Amino acid sequence: MTHLTRFLNQIGGRPYESTTGRWLRSTNPFTGQDWAEVPLCGKDDVETAVEAAHLAFTRGPWPSLNPSGRGKLLRRLGDLVARDAEKLATIEVKDNGKLIAEMLGQLRYIPEWFYYFGGLADKIEGGVLPSDKTDVFAFTKQEPLGVVVAITPWNSPLLLLTWKLAPALAAGNTVVIKPSEFTSCSTLALMDLIKEAGFPNGVVNTVTGLGSEIGAALVEHPKVAKVAFTGGDTTGAAVYSEAARHIKHVTLELGGKSPNIIFADAKIDDAVKGAISGIFAASGQTCIAGSRLLVQRSVYDEVSARVVDFARSARLGNPLDGATQVGPITTQQQQEKVLHYIDIGRGEGARCLLGGGRPSAPELAQGWFVEPTIFGDVSNNMRIAREEIFGPVLSIIPFEDEVEAIAIANDSIYGLACGVWTSNIRRSFAMANAIRAGTVWVNTYRAVSFMAPFGGYKKSGIGRENGQAAINEYLQTKCIWINLGESVPNPFVLR
Repeated sequence: MTHLTRFLNQIGGRPYESTTGRWLRSTNPFTGQDWAEVPLCGKDDVETAVEAAHLAFTRGPWPSLNPSGRGKLLRRLGDLVARDAEKLATIEVKDNGKLIAEMLGQLRYIPEWFYYFGGLADKIEGGVLPSDKTDVFAFTKQEPLGVVVAITPWNSPLLLLTWKLAPALAAGNTVVIKPSEFTSCSTLALMDLIKEAGFPNGVVNTVTGLGSEIGAALVEHPKVAKVAFTGGDTTGAAVYSEAARHIKHVTLELGGKSPNIIFADAKIDDAVKGAISGIFAASGQTCIAGSRLLVQRSVYDEVSARVVDFARSARLGNPLDGATQVGPITTQQQQEKVLHYIDIGRGEGARCLLGGGRPSAPELAQGWFVEPTIFGDVSNNMRIAREEIFGPVLSIIPFEDEVEAIAIANDSIYGLACGVWTSNIRRSFAMANAIRAGTVWVNTYRAVSFMAPFGGYKKSGIGRENGQAAINEYLQTKCIWINLGESVPNPFVLR
């Protein structure tokens, strides 16, 4: 029997299995073999984790720690992540099948979030208010919300957790993390570094298990003040609905069907690279995937042919091999979903220019691979152009001019991101202003930063992660009035 690496939760600063005594196995998407296991928690474990976080928020060293002290802990955690970047990246590759180059790049960048928000921790300020009441002094202060639940997806577990964890801790909250049941291992490995950094017991806790049971119990728990969720829009809507019933704060980073728009005056070499990056990097498993490639008709044939040629040369293989360019799909269920959408595209009459199935190479047979797939002559009313596939499937859509490009780009329930490729500076600004999306890239794609706010319009989400805007998502404003008068006026009249 193959030995499985065992990862444990941490609750209240101690290693924690589960009250169920059961385990979830993690399968390596490249080999199709189980390699690790994590606890399968139940509702009793949710109660334990939230109580630990609530206790840490209300008493003990964390609420008495000054903001500069919180910042020092965050910066120390950043140093530890940098030290263990290769170890954590390797765990993520085994867990979700993404390229080691991609995951190692993320892990080496993640410390910047802890440094940045560590620096912001003691820059949280209130203010003195002007007042029309001369005998009253009024001011505001910013306070943490309380217990924050972070529910994270399987595609970039630690990066997308860090987007929530760093500002939540900088603001003074405590956190319960629910990672995806498919990719929990790297999050549990990070908990060892959180303890090593010196965070007080209970400030950060984890509960692993099925989203339908554990996630729902966390969202409805009365001592949870906020839910920060990244995932699909259907699940996000359920989280939003349940949080609203209990009047909780939410941040939702949901799906996308992002347009990547190439004009005839673009540098075609760069635009083709941007098209490839937008959809085939990470095997298309990113919320910001540029899955709709809009190409101006005068260069449509040229761009389509060059994108197909470029994608055809992509090397599929072991994601731990630095030469691999396209890895497997993270879960077998998702692989089947992607293949089903490819069948839908063919049935809708789209022309399959490349791929369209599982690769035939015997060395890939055990993995959950889907060939880089490109459909041409797609219309925006087809399902493959409207629904999030979350895989390496590109739809190429022709357009005539700016007006039509904007109309097609905005004709979507989503509004997470957009790419624009042009040499015309006027067009750059015009398109950026007209596109209904939270992020617009001009002559680049998939650029993110700890300093730049990120989030969606429409069904792509609510709230913003990253940048100074993010920390405000984890704070609430208190207004304080101090009477400076000699006496209290008429108690029956509003002051």
